[in-house]
Amino acid sequence: MKRRAWLTLGAVLIGGGGVVTYATASPSDSRAPGQERRPVEVYGLELKGTAAGERKLPRTETEQFSLVGVSWNGALKPLEGTAQVRTRGLESGEWGAWQSLELNAAPPEEVEAGMRGASHPLWVGPSDGVEARIVHEDGTTAALPKGLEVNLVDPGVVTEAETRVDAPEPAAFVMDESPSPSSSSETTAPPSPSSEPTAPPSSSSEITAPPSSSSEPTAPPSPSTEPTAPPSTMPQPPVTSRADWGADESKSPDPSEYNAEVKAVFVHHTDGANDYDCAESPAIVRGIYAYHTEVNGWNDVGYNFLVDKCGTVFEGRKGGIDRPVLGAHTYGFNRESAGIAVLGTHITGGASDAALAAVARVTAWKLGQYGADPAGTVKLTAGATQTNYFGTAFTAGEQYTFHRVSGHRDGFNTQCPGNALYAQLPTVRTWAAGPVDGLRIVSLTDATAKGSTYYTKGTPVVRWSATTPAALIKRYDVLVDGQSVAGTSGAGYAKRITLAAGSHTVSVRATHQSGAVSTTDALTVVAETTAPVFTAAPTLDLRTGTVNTGSAPVTLRWKATDDQALRQVQLLTPSTATFSAAAYLSNRTAKPGTASTWSMRAYDYAGNYRNAAATYTPVILQESAAVRTGTWSSRSSTSYLGGRSYSSASKGASLSWTFTGRSAAWVVSRASSSGQAYVYVDGVKAATVDLRSSATSYRQAIWTKTWSANAKHTVKIVVVGTSGRPTVTTDGLVYIR
Repeated sequence: MKRRAWLTLGAVLIGGGGVVTYATASPSDSRAPGQERRPVEVYGLELKGTAAGERKLPRTETEQFSLVGVSWNGALKPLEGTAQVRTRGLESGEWGAWQSLELNAAPPEEVEAGMRGASHPLWVGPSDGVEARIVHEDGTTAALPKGLEVNLVDPGVVTEAETRVDAPEPAAFVMDESPSPSSSSETTAPPSPSSEPTAPPSSSSEITAPPSSSSEPTAPPSPSTEPTAPPSTMPQPPVTSRADWGADESKSPDPSEYNAEVKAVFVHHTDGANDYDCAESPAIVRGIYAYHTEVNGWNDVGYNFLVDKCGTVFEGRKGGIDRPVLGAHTYGFNRESAGIAVLGTHITGGASDAALAAVARVTAWKLGQYGADPAGTVKLTAGATQTNYFGTAFTAGEQYTFHRVSGHRDGFNTQCPGNALYAQLPTVRTWAAGPVDGLRIVSLTDATAKGSTYYTKGTPVVRWSATTPAALIKRYDVLVDGQSVAGTSGAGYAKRITLAAGSHTVSVRATHQSGAVSTTDALTVVAETTAPVFTAAPTLDLRTGTVNTGSAPVTLRWKATDDQALRQVQLLTPSTATFSAAAYLSNRTAKPGTASTWSMRAYDYAGNYRNAAATYTPVILQESAAVRTGTWSSRSSTSYLGGRSYSSASKGASLSWTFTGRSAAWVVSRASSSGQAYVYVDGVKAATVDLRSSATSYRQAIWTKTWSANAKHTVKIVVVGTSGRPTVTTDGLVYIR
């Protein structure tokens, strides 16, 4: 039995009739060679009050502490009410908001003299002031437990890795200007064994008050000798030892007790802020250890393991992390289980992925020592008659079904591990048991998808992801046509592979640490290196539209194919554009008088490509370059091509242009009074063109003609002499060579 001999309480009168209550901890040798250290200190401050059902501690200046809770006489006596504290930050000097303490912490299964009832400890960070209030449930005047105290823990600085700070004075004090008349009757000294309850609470409080040890089943005692550690089917995660987090082993002198095996794991949270720095985690663990031993009066910290939000695992109760050490974490079910506590409060905010991964790794390893499936269920024998958080009644000695990974609330009437973390337990089970969850191929680099098929030149990079943490994954394999061609560790996420020409299936297989295997859906991947083909080189044709001295309307045409899948065609010069595989023409403009190379590139889905190019020059032939017959008059305007045009209303008047090229366009003006003209090509009538238009427009390429190759041609236009509107006004001719 661990005696609660850490604290000496006293009271002295000061001027004005006030009382100073002080607590002194026995100092120990706290200095290591070359290292300044501050020992762990635990202080107790009496809660007072004259009103029934209420106790308070006014704002009180204290020595430095970082963890706070309340305790009272009687390990099995419940505190039916609410307990709240607020603290003053050491650095800021500001008082924080009121915080509620979780009162239904699990008691020990075997009560010994000196053990006390206590709330969960609350981590508040470095503080130097505290205020507290306790009110009976529903504001009733029923008596509160005797010996109510606020307990403060300074975890000190005890490891080489921690910041060097000066040790504080080991004292805490509070001034009460008006001493409570009942203070003399309050129990302020450590309770004696005779002050412990001798009978269980009444049945009316069974849900919140666990029964006394007399209700424990007559199970065989735990082995007193250290059992052999069985090998596990899962690898052991890194664990920070008690020595590394600074456990003072003098606080737990009694030998460890052991269970026969670990059938299940109960997950807890420790209460306290979630915004702690992970560098503080060893101090938090020391604070909980000191609270459990010095306040609760237990022989050791209650949990077998503790985990912080960064995923660091800390050894909890001594006796060997690979042994089935009997813990004190889940009242009634400690003798067949292990307890893992996540640092922080997880009522509304879930635990981090790193913390969940650490819990899953410890769970998988511990249960793997006994061949248990973390995703399965198991029957546990109740060690106490009680009712859990969900109202399920347990009778001592009877068996009940639990998840192999359960929450504290599954076995005891407590909110622990909080609603948010409790909702994450299915994820812990999946991660711990396998197979790898959420496995999928994220992308195939150096490959392009068309529908459900990917095309590559032959060396794509496969990238994948999984929701199961890497630490729980043994290896990944990339499969081609069902055979492994590349592998990585569980931390891998990408691999370049080489594919022979042809169609293949590509998938990723993940092997969980448990040996369970999962595989992604297979992708169809075609490897090919044949470039597309231009079956028709780029050609340029004149089209209808407005002509300027700096631009002529043209149509660019091409034809490209691929033996697998054509993806796109790009225009590279004289301008840029990208076209779909189905496209074969594009309306554009070209600069007259300039030879331009029209360069194009065809891509397939594998990334192979081929170029094709042709050079064309648009040429403007003004009206003055034509051979004239009949009567034509010259007109001047900036609206005309080149500033001038010819106009004729004389029937039969003609203009002829002779050129060598492959495409031509007649450029004219149009208006409501414009007439008709005949167009002859190489002496053969090709068209009758009506120039009439409701809107007046100039420089219009209204008739075009294209040939398959460059050749000498003559284009002739003849005035028809249309009745009432005989006039034809022409700007000239444009051709491409």
